Amino acid sequence: MEKNRKYQLDTAENKAFLKELREELLAFGKQFPSPGGSSYYLGDDGTPWTDRPRETWITSRMTHVYSIGQMLGYEGCGQLADAGLKGLAGELRDRVNGGWFAGLGADGKALPTKQCYAHAFVILAASSALLAGRAGAKELLEDACRLYDEKFWNEKEGLSCDTWNTEFTVLDDYRGLNANMHTVEAFLAVADALSDETYRARAGRIIAHVLEWGSQNEWRLPEHFTKDWKADLECNRERPDDPFKPYGATPGHGIEWARLITQWALSVYGQGTKESKPYLEAAEKLYRRAVSDAWNCDGAPGIVYTTDWNGKPVVHDRMHWTLAEAINTSAVLSRVSGREAYAQDYAVFMEYLDTVVHDRVNGSWFHQLDEKNALMGTVWPGKSDLYHAFQATLIPYNEQAGLSIAAACAGQWTF
Repeated sequence: MEKNRKYQLDTAENKAFLKELREELLAFGKQFPSPGGSSYYLGDDGTPWTDRPRETWITSRMTHVYSIGQMLGYEGCGQLADAGLKGLAGELRDRVNGGWFAGLGADGKALPTKQCYAHAFVILAASSALLAGRAGAKELLEDACRLYDEKFWNEKEGLSCDTWNTEFTVLDDYRGLNANMHTVEAFLAVADALSDETYRARAGRIIAHVLEWGSQNEWRLPEHFTKDWKADLECNRERPDDPFKPYGATPGHGIEWARLITQWALSVYGQGTKESKPYLEAAEKLYRRAVSDAWNCDGAPGIVYTTDWNGKPVVHDRMHWTLAEAINTSAVLSRVSGREAYAQDYAVFMEYLDTVVHDRVNGSWFHQLDEKNALMGTVWPGKSDLYHAFQATLIPYNEQAGLSIAAACAGQWTF
């Protein structure tokens, strides 16, 4: 039987499919800005859910997406990126204590705490907006980096802390890998945007820790740590489906780390060098472990949200972002390694997207499905933002895998 070219990497049909998805996503998300610029949480059909908080991490993601959309020439994206920048420079910013609020409640009051996760996304958004030439982006990026350096980055440890109180006077004892993963993404983006290798070197220090933890745990990455960076493997056993701190290993993060490690290694050492080889081998181990544990492991296609430390599924739900990262990483590893198995994985993931996860009625991707691939919304109701799905329409065709996706788009790559 002839393979469906729509799902095959590097075919005209697959490029056309991704282009259609990209344009649909940009249209779907255009109602995100509130009057003050902070992002509404989007519902199933893209209508804002105005009774939910307007969070900094979502606003940053949407600013990042529409900055790239503007660079790719999509009409109206520049104005939407500017709306997000307005929110980040204005109502989401804490003018008294510094930094950015976690978000604003529906009543307009600031949500408590200052999150490393959210601040990393502010850096990503500002980097992309700067490359897109948006007014105010450079100042926002400089301020975000300065604040992050002061409050979140620990130069001695080579890692970032996680959560402060709103006033930046009390640091929570929790340390998390998720915030550090998106810190790596943000640091690589700002390194590309500003040609500042300080941030690329910092990303490498975080990655060194990740590789050590991965090798000690059969490439299932611990997510949660104590303040002295001891893995807390039992964290949230009683709340295994927590959206940000789930119990156990998160295979989707293992897949995402594999791509980021590959990006960092190629940006530092180049492809085909002896220095990059151990990093690329580790990236493949992370990817293979995650896919082996989590894909189609319970009789239905999809990547389970979490597993225990022996690889047994704990939360069987399928989150859309795990599929997006599987699409990205399988494509990147296919290009970097030349192994056909990764291209085959990509085709399988693309078919699953097309036949199950893509919402053909309302647009965008279903954000949470159960173990039988029926729609559910216990963790991620609605369709909060575009970030993961949108990037999955671009990263597979970024031929410079060592370059951040916004920088690649700014370089006039054709996707």
